[in-house]
Amino acid sequence: MRAILVALLVATPALLLPSQATATTEIVLMLAILAATLTFIEYTTRYPSLVEFRDAPPINRLRFASLFLMLFFLTVIVNHVIAPTPLSAMVDRLGEIAGQALDFPYSPVHLAILMLPAEESPAVVDMVRRCAGLAYVIQLITIAVFIVLVRITGWPANAGVFNVWINLPLFDPTAGGDVIRRLQRDGQLNIALGALLPFLFPALVTIVSAITGPVMSSSPNVLIWMLSAWGFLPASMIIRGIATLRVAELIEDKRRRAYASAKAMQTA
Repeated sequence: MRAILVALLVATPALLLPSQATATTEIVLMLAILAATLTFIEYTTRYPSLVEFRDAPPINRLRFASLFLMLFFLTVIVNHVIAPTPLSAMVDRLGEIAGQALDFPYSPVHLAILMLPAEESPAVVDMVRRCAGLAYVIQLITIAVFIVLVRITGWPANAGVFNVWINLPLFDPTAGGDVIRRLQRDGQLNIALGALLPFLFPALVTIVSAITGPVMSSSPNVLIWMLSAWGFLPASMIIRGIATLRVAELIEDKRRRAYASAKAMQTA
């Protein structure tokens, strides 16, 4: 089921956009099959490889929902220009409100608009403003929902025993140094990079465009995926940082209780 949902996520823009707006059906199909295969292998194998927090829901479910909502709503907004419907008009209006509210000098949404070529038409610029505004709102909501889950439900303690090796396969606890400090440093770094990424991403795209030519074109698929990546990656990194800090907090609490218990036994 996870593999099918991931394949559907990859194919969402191509499925919703009119056929004349997508000329890469074969590539999308291949990527959907590849993503589904990797997901199936990752979640059926006994030993983890790349996917973090595999057995600590709902962190990956929240990430999936966030990316899917971005892709779906951004596709609906782009599709509104091509084939408007009542649903697309409502989503487009939400994007317009979010874009106008968040488009001010040096804001992430304003910088996202600057990724477009200077000669881009006003209609495309306005569409990108609506897409970027809605993507950024979804990003903020995703982070807020995870913070609430951590504080109210006590994640990951509410999901049962947390296995560091399975849920953090890329983290080597034997690499040297105190595990808690390494986890805290890793979490703080992820939060900092996630907060800066909405500002760094447009700058990177602008630099690449100056070297290789326009990266952010008016192609519907390119716009949707670029803006979805711009909105999703920072949220994913901040969530990972918060989760890593939470794991460090649990390990530190367990170590403190073990020390207090040992001291009490010695005293007795």
